[in-house]
Amino acid sequence: MQAPDQPANEARRLQALRNLRVLDTPAEESLDHLTELARELFGVPVALVSLVDENRQWFKAKAGLDVSETGRDVSFCGHAVAANDALVVTDTHTDPRFADNPLVQDAPHIRFYAGHPLRPLDNMPVGTLCLIDYRPRSFSDRERRLLAGLAGQAEALLRETRLTAEMTYTAKRFETIFFTSATAKIRIDRHGRIIAINPFALNLLGYEEADVVGHNVAMLAPPDIRPHHDGYIDRYLAGHEPRVIGKGREVDAMHKDGHLIPVHLAVNAIHDDNGQVDEFLGVLTDLSEIQAANRRTQKEQELLSVLHQGITDYQALMSGKKLWSFLMEALRDLTNSDYALIGEVLHGNEGNALKIHAITDLSWNAASRRLMEQLRSGDMTLSRADTLLGRVFAHGEVVMTDDLYHHPKRGGFPPGHPRIDNYLGVPIYSGNDLIGMYAIANSHQAPDEALLEWLAPFTATCALLINLYRQMAERDRNLEDLALANDQAQRANRAKSEFLSSMSHELRTPLNAILGFAQLLASGRRNPLSDKQTRQVGQIEKSGQHLLSLINEVLDLAKIESGRMTLSLESMSLAHVMEDVCQTLEPNADASGIRILFTPPPPEWQIHADYTRVKQVLFNLISNAIKYNRADGQVAVSATEHDDALCISIADTGPGIAEHRQHELFEPFNRLDAENGAVEGTGIGLAITRELAERMDGSMGVESTPGEGSTFWFTLPRSYRASTADSGDDTRQPAGDFQQQTLIYVEDNPANQRLMEDIIDDVDGLSLRIAPSAEMGLEMLRTTTAAVIIMDIHLPGMDGYEALAALRRDPVLAHLPVIALSASATPRDINRALDAGFNDYLTKPLEIVKLMETLERYVVT
Repeated sequence: MQAPDQPANEARRLQALRNLRVLDTPAEESLDHLTELARELFGVPVALVSLVDENRQWFKAKAGLDVSETGRDVSFCGHAVAANDALVVTDTHTDPRFADNPLVQDAPHIRFYAGHPLRPLDNMPVGTLCLIDYRPRSFSDRERRLLAGLAGQAEALLRETRLTAEMTYTAKRFETIFFTSATAKIRIDRHGRIIAINPFALNLLGYEEADVVGHNVAMLAPPDIRPHHDGYIDRYLAGHEPRVIGKGREVDAMHKDGHLIPVHLAVNAIHDDNGQVDEFLGVLTDLSEIQAANRRTQKEQELLSVLHQGITDYQALMSGKKLWSFLMEALRDLTNSDYALIGEVLHGNEGNALKIHAITDLSWNAASRRLMEQLRSGDMTLSRADTLLGRVFAHGEVVMTDDLYHHPKRGGFPPGHPRIDNYLGVPIYSGNDLIGMYAIANSHQAPDEALLEWLAPFTATCALLINLYRQMAERDRNLEDLALANDQAQRANRAKSEFLSSMSHELRTPLNAILGFAQLLASGRRNPLSDKQTRQVGQIEKSGQHLLSLINEVLDLAKIESGRMTLSLESMSLAHVMEDVCQTLEPNADASGIRILFTPPPPEWQIHADYTRVKQVLFNLISNAIKYNRADGQVAVSATEHDDALCISIADTGPGIAEHRQHELFEPFNRLDAENGAVEGTGIGLAITRELAERMDGSMGVESTPGEGSTFWFTLPRSYRASTADSGDDTRQPAGDFQQQTLIYVEDNPANQRLMEDIIDDVDGLSLRIAPSAEMGLEMLRTTTAAVIIMDIHLPGMDGYEALAALRRDPVLAHLPVIALSASATPRDINRALDAGFNDYLTKPLEIVKLMETLERYVVT
């Protein structure tokens, strides 16, 4: 036996069958008549409307057969559905697909089958109209067409059955939604009459169904709206822009007993099959609880707003002497009271007194007005403990009454005093300390425990503000002292910065000439020096560089202290940077008779740090190890792993440092008594070195034994990325040849002028013109075609910034590159110049290689 194949679109086919909504439903008379007609028409004993689902074929209509379903695996109709085409089997015994089918071999012994697929929805075959006979027979083309026509009728009847089921389902849903809904719903006809109303609406509005059905819906609207109600419907039906229908809005509905109910009204028009408005459906949502909650929320927000403003704007309110009046008026608004006061409790030997900070005017004559002014100004305090106020500020009691004139603790009111009907007095505590009170009178809501509890946050805020008020005088004194100390510190810091800047400029200016001419003499190609002269010039340059390093150390310390030290952190090879520094310092060590024992770390060890600053740290530590060593000593440089860091150690064979003095090593300007020795230094190198290590997320320390030597170590974070640091190779490259270009140098210092002349004299194709002032430089530019300008900042008369501004305003000269050259070398000076519009910035002492590199960027070669 061959089971039916499963169609490729089986999922869609089954969904169409489910959408038909006829599986396992009662028999339909129309479909039963159709199968009877088919049986009579074709003269067969059995005719079926068969629907094929996942596992079976189920008979929606059957004529001549008692069973209602069979398995899909033995069904003939499954083959017609799989092929989505008519299936005719004239003799099952001769058809190998069905010869051994149980329905052929056993009852009902099918010998003939003809089935046409049914596609009532989405053109998906969900079953067949089929004919069955118990004897073989032929089936003509005419009979095939007749079967197809009857199948079309079956499809139409199936669609009609589905539509009827949907309408029944929709009607039941509508009835359920309408009558059992927890929302008020009203059906209204085109004339405004109520057709139906659900129980929820009746309960909301207080009516019985008979009271409203058949009546105009306007009866449910407030009196001022009723006359216009029918006009809303008429205008909508006439095609005008709707005001309520289809929009929804908040309105008031009239309860049967006459009170108004806030509701949200949504009215929808319901159209018939012709598109005409048939009726309207009104949906009312009770907003009573929402509006009550909104009112409560609004009151809470008002309270929170007062508390927030009182705390956040405390300084402004207090400085303007408005805090207490602000709190008093806020208390009146929050409680809807006519009168209020707020005051501070003063403790004395004879008991508590009340200093009133704010009070509503209760005066009724001239004498009472003077009394109110005294109370407001704080010149007068209240001390009687037997009054309603006294019960609060003297005894810390809460006093509340809504019948003041019959209260047992009430004192008398003088003639003319405004009437007071209710009263609430509340003590203000800070811990167990009574520090103040407030009171309200003639509140529009009776004072009770609920009001007292609601005001608890206000009471707590008042406690906080009174404490702050009491601390204000002391705080002001402290602020004055702090301001004075801060002014002194700022003046000292400015003086230090000005001193450092001035020192840097004044020292760098002569160093520019010293180092510049030393470099020229050492590298002179036209007049080379003798070996002795080369050594002498080298000593000049070495001493100048030492002096420059001392200046840089002081400036580095200033940067660190001011927080202006910037770092460029990247991954780099530890071995490379250690080897670089050791090779640089090896001549120094040889000159001092010291051996450097460098143990290279594995090449794969990487650190995450600033390359230049790592070199500076190593340079400082190894230089110190060389300087503070014994004759024929040694310096061991090595590295070890330490968790996620690498530890670099520099061990010397010097005199060592006593443990009780080791902490002094890192104090700026402390040289541990070495200032009287032969070794030069500022005493700030180690302080800078440790700061640099810590700024790179590392640490630094020392281990030392007197007489045996010291080991300085520092750690840096380990990196597992490929090294990206620059190798630090500063091998000098010869300057390129310039094609007859002119450089204008604006400089007033003769030594610096001569230095620049000697430098440019060795450069082919570049001529130099010097202007001793900015004014002369600008005049020179108007008659000379220049490729680039190098300008000193500190010039007599017009300074470099003014000269730059004049250049940039001149349309002919504005494009020229201008390079600043100054002895002012702080980051602030450099950033200021670049922000002003200089193209680049060079510092004195001038590095000739850097000068050449800079010129090559701006002068066409």
